[in-house]
This record gives sequence, C-alpha cells and structure tokens, in this order.
Amino acid sequence: MTFKVLSKPTNRWLIGLVVAATAITGGMISYGISQYGIVSQKPAPLETAPPVKKVTALGRLEPEAEVIKLSAPLALDGDRLAQLLVKEGEQVKVGQVVAILDSKYKLQDALRQAQEQVKVAQAKLAQVKAGAKSGEIVAQKATIERLQAQLQGDRVVQEETIARLQAQWEGDRIAQEATIRRIQAELNNAQAEYRRYEQLYKEGAESRSLFDSKRLSFETAQQQLNEAKAVLNRINATASKQVREAKVALQRINATGVKQISEADATLNKIAEVRPVDVEAAQAEVDNAVASVKRTQTDLEQAYIRAPTAGRILKIHTRVGEKMSDSGIVDLAQTNQMVAVAEVYQSDIGKVKTGQKAVVTGQALNTELRGVVSLIGLQVDRQNVFSNQPGENLDKRVVEVKIRLTPEDSKRVAGLTNLQVQTEIEL
Repeated sequence: MTFKVLSKPTNRWLIGLVVAATAITGGMISYGISQYGIVSQKPAPLETAPPVKKVTALGRLEPEAEVIKLSAPLALDGDRLAQLLVKEGEQVKVGQVVAILDSKYKLQDALRQAQEQVKVAQAKLAQVKAGAKSGEIVAQKATIERLQAQLQGDRVVQEETIARLQAQWEGDRIAQEATIRRIQAELNNAQAEYRRYEQLYKEGAESRSLFDSKRLSFETAQQQLNEAKAVLNRINATASKQVREAKVALQRINATGVKQISEADATLNKIAEVRPVDVEAAQAEVDNAVASVKRTQTDLEQAYIRAPTAGRILKIHTRVGEKMSDSGIVDLAQTNQMVAVAEVYQSDIGKVKTGQKAVVTGQALNTELRGVVSLIGLQVDRQNVFSNQPGENLDKRVVEVKIRLTPEDSKRVAGLTNLQVQTEIEL
C-alpha cells in the first residue's frame, strides 16, 4: 500500500514536466516560424554601384602657359637695375616695359656720340661731292696752323720746365753749399776745441768726461759735413738727370711736331680735284656711322626689359640697385588659365588618358577644383612634390600629368602658383 501511494504523485510530476517542455518547444517553433515570415517579407536591398576607381597623386598649381623668367640679354648680364616699373600681382601687356637697366645711361651717351659721327660723316660726304677744294685747303691750312701753334706751345712749356728745373737745381745747390759751409765752420770750431781740450786733458787740467764731450762734438760735426756733401751730390745727380730728361723731351716734341707739320703740308700739297673713289670712301664712312647708330640703338633697346607676352607678375627677384640674380628680374605668367601638374607614379601612368575628369584639393583651398587631363608627360622623372609623411618614399619615379582646370576654378587659384595640391583622376 505504501509503494502505490508514493509512485502515483511521482508519475504526475513527470507527466507535467513533459507537457511543459512540449509547450515551450512548440512556442519557440511558432516564434521562429513567425520571425522567418517577417524577415522573408522584408524587401531585398538595392544593389549599389561599384566604387569609381581613381588615380591619386600629389601635384602643384601653375599657369598653363608656364612661368617666364624675364632677364637681361647676355651682353648686359650682371648689370644693375635702375628702374622697376611693375609690382607683384600687376597685369602687364605685350611689349610693356617692366624694368630698365643701369646701362641705359651709358648707351644713351653712346647713341648721341654715334649720331654726331653720322653728322660729321655726312658733312664730309657733302663736301667731297660739292668739290669744295678751297674749303679743304682752308681746313688743311688750319690744321697746319694748329699743329704749328701746338708745337710752339709744347716747346715753350718744355723750355720753361727745363728753366724751372735748372733754377731749382741752382737754388738747391746754393742752399746746400751754404749748409756745408756752415757745418764746415762748426766742424773747424769743434776741431779746435777738441785739440785744445785734448792738450789740457794730457796735462791733467781737464777731466776725461769733458774731453770726451769735445771729441763727440767734433765727430758729430764731421759726420754732418759728410752727410751734407752727400746730399749735395744727390741734388746735383737728380737735378742733372731731370734736366737731361726734360731736354730729351724737348727734342722729341720738336721732332714729332715738325714731322706732323710736314705730313700736313704733304696732305695739303696732294689735295686735288674730286674723284669717284673719294666720294665712295666718304659714303662708306657715312654708311659705317649709320650702322653704328643702329647698333647702338639696338643695344639701348636691350636696356629696356619688355614683357614678351601679356600676363601677371608673379614674383620680383631683383630690386632697384641690385645686380641681376640667376633667377632673373621677374617671373611672368598668364594666370587666366591654370593647370594642376600631378606627379603620377610610373606604375599608374598607363591608366591615365587625356580627357579624363579630375578633382584637385588642397589645404589652402576651401573648395574642390575640377578639370580634365589635358597633357601626359613623355618622360619619367624623380618626384618633386612630397607629403612629408613618415616613411614616405622620397625616390619615386613619376610622370607629370597636366590637369586643365575649369575657367571658374582657374580664376579662384590665379594667385596660387606652385601651391601643393592633391589630385584624383577618375578612370
């Protein structure tokens, strides 16, 4: 009886546990089926387009027409800058004078001199053509008179020089001889004193020191006399040499002057009627003078540094008063159309084609710039633009690719030549 009473409650508990487990399992199955149904009812996600592939590269901004470095011609290289007529950022026209070199003033003087030479040559040509024989004779006679007057003047000047040297020699000689006589008298007096004190010293009447003093005075006077005679000899030798040289110069003046006058007389005697060869020679002188003027004008024009094309002054390298540096005077460029020069890595250059769109960004830009690839370089160079990031390869081999910016974006960056930028070329 006891066994039956105990087994009956146990079976009930087991049956309840099985029922509860069955209910829980059924609920979980129902919940899963319901959730699957909900998920299956959700619409399928839209397919997204694959990302556009791009080639990125560092680059720089610059004018499409490139930067022109204005400098002086080779003949005026190293000259100083006299005037600078533009400012940085200023727009200039074709042929506008940008700067003037210091050699302008020297070349202006040379031009005036060359122009005067033309006038002289033309006057001579007119005289030859007119056959103004009497005028030539008068001119030649005037030349002879000028040479004669010059000879006479040079002769008088040289003779006066000789007379002055001789007088100076005489004065110096007389003065020195007087000095010698004075020193001679002092020497005689010192000698007498010396002998007298020598006798007194031997007799014991004077001290040794006083005797030595008199002897020193005597020897000093003797030395002064020798020096004075040496000075007189030097005066005589120097003055004699100067007089001889002056006389030789006078002889040379006479000989040269006489020869010049003789040549002028011979020219006067050879003056004859006008010949065609004389006209041709005079005309050649005129042509040569005119050519000299044109050459000088060309040289003067080179002192004015002009803009070879319209554009904007980007940078001034040489200021007024400075010698021209290796960078020239100013940098000039047409900034109305800008390009971004991207340094594309050599392994990516095969993907880049002209006409591809590109985006240009930079830290100094507040907006993206847009453009298209307009030119692909033809050679591989070392990279010039760097990001300055740790571990960056500083020996990359790149090809320059020019991205032509839109007109609107070109205006925005017209004043940012050489700005470092990042470029993205859409493939």
